[in-house]
Amino acid sequence: MKTEVGEWGGSLIDIDEYYLQELSERDAILDRDPSRLQFLPHMRPAIWDAITTLLPAMAKDYPDTMSFTREDKNCRWRNDLQNLDVQFTVGDDDSLPMGPLRFLGSQIQDDMAFLDKREDALWLDAGIITFAADWSIGFDTGMKFHEIHGPVPRITEERIVSRAEQFLLRLQPGEQYRRTNWTMTIDHRLDTSTETYPQWAHDRSTLAEDPNLPERLHLRVEVQHLVCLPHTGTVLFLIRSYLLPLTDIAKVPAWRENLGHVLAELPDDMAEYKGFIRYRTAASEWLLSS
Repeated sequence: MKTEVGEWGGSLIDIDEYYLQELSERDAILDRDPSRLQFLPHMRPAIWDAITTLLPAMAKDYPDTMSFTREDKNCRWRNDLQNLDVQFTVGDDDSLPMGPLRFLGSQIQDDMAFLDKREDALWLDAGIITFAADWSIGFDTGMKFHEIHGPVPRITEERIVSRAEQFLLRLQPGEQYRRTNWTMTIDHRLDTSTETYPQWAHDRSTLAEDPNLPERLHLRVEVQHLVCLPHTGTVLFLIRSYLLPLTDIAKVPAWRENLGHVLAELPDDMAEYKGFIRYRTAASEWLLSS
């Protein structure tokens, strides 16, 4: 995808200058709160399917620092960015340090959610989510796709969730698609999960009067890859979160103007749901006048 200042989206898994920093943050979050990793027992094959799908893709895209080899069920993964060289057996949870899902989460910056297909519906039955935008994997695990998205304004009346679910149910093994999602986050805080709400929610009511608003307020963009895993048919959601402060956005005139107008024109129910209705006017006015 071309942009005013470059391009993005050339690979399934994006590795950038924050790779080690974000993985260290994820590890610390999981140590403090193991509930951020969830999986129902029947999802073990899907997790292994994800490992044998994503690691080869990373080795292909980053051959200077990563490699993956496989003979039958015996695999070897090398990641020079972490000084890691590990051998494991597909399907043997004990052959991987930390277990398969946490191990995979230690190799990519993306959060992961696994959607099982059954009863003509999608079910969130596994995931490792440490950088959530105001939701909880511990609360949502075991819920239907429709139930998870129930609080989002308009999407039920406009049948957005129903159409999205039918699209995902029809994905064929090996197919991949991508979408983006956005909101606003105060300070450079990737972890705005429901569990940490007391740590950051109060800033929403005071930010509009803060002279440091342009430095503190970040556009948060999620690049979500939707992967129908090749062996199990499970839908894997890869959720990669990026943060950029308004001060940086304002350096690109097209971005400054676009975000300023979107913040001003977004319907109140959507601004309330996204959590920035109290300061969106101040942010919009700063962008459009800077």
